[in-house]
Amino acid sequence: MAVWQLDDELWFPDPRWGEDDGLVAIGGDLSVERLVLAYSNGFFPWYAFQMEREPHWYCPLDRYVIFPNEIHISHSMRQLLRQQNQRSLVEGKSKYEVTVNQDFEGVINGCSKAQGRHEEHGAWLGPDIIEAFTRLHHQGYAASIEVWEPTDTATGRRLVGGLYGVTLRNAFFGESMFSLVPNASKLALIHLAKAMERIGGRFIDCQFETPLFKSMGGRHITYEEYMRIIGNSLDAEASDMEC
Repeated sequence: MAVWQLDDELWFPDPRWGEDDGLVAIGGDLSVERLVLAYSNGFFPWYAFQMEREPHWYCPLDRYVIFPNEIHISHSMRQLLRQQNQRSLVEGKSKYEVTVNQDFEGVINGCSKAQGRHEEHGAWLGPDIIEAFTRLHHQGYAASIEVWEPTDTATGRRLVGGLYGVTLRNAFFGESMFSLVPNASKLALIHLAKAMERIGGRFIDCQFETPLFKSMGGRHITYEEYMRIIGNSLDAEASDMEC
C-alpha cells in the first residue's frame, strides 16, 4: 500500500495500490481537466482545507451507490410529495419548489456553511474546492438541485436545501448536500433519482455509506463493477493511470 505524489502531468495511479481508507495520491491541482480525469476513474478530492496545502485524492475500492430505480421513498416523504402535488394543482404553488441548476453557487456555499460546517475541524469544502467545482459547473460537468421555500420577500422564495455533484458518463457523482428545513436534502435526492431514471442515468455515487443513504436505498458495489457501469474497463484504464 502506498500514496503517490502527483505532479503537473495529468495522471493517477492504479487505485488498487492505494491505502485501505481509499487515499491514493496527494498533489496536482484542481483544474477542470484533472477533475474530469479523476471522476472518470472514480477518484475525488477530499482534504481539510484549513490544514492541508495540497489536494488529497481518494478512490475507495468499495463503492456506495444508489441506483435511480432503487431509490427508497419513506412513507413520510411520499406524504410530503403527495401534499406538494395536491397544493400545486389546487393553489398553483407547493410547500417547496425543486429546481435544477438555477443556483449552483448558492447550493455549494450552502453545503459549505450550513450548520457552521466550514468552521469545524477537518472541514473540506473550502474556497479552493468551491472555486474548482464552480468552474466545472460553468463547463457543464457539475450540476445542482435546489429546494426553495416560498416567502413574502422580493424574490418570493428562499433556498432551504439542495445538493451538487459531478455529471459524467451518464452518472451523478454526489459531493455534498444540505438542509435548512426538515427533509429538504431528501427531497433533492429523490428529485435527482427520478430525473436520472427518466433519462437512463446509471447511478448516484454516494462515495461512502451513511445512515441517510442507506435508508434511501444505497448499496455497496465493487470498484470493478463501478468502472464497468460507467463504461471504463479497470485494466484498460490502468495504462492511462501510470504510477
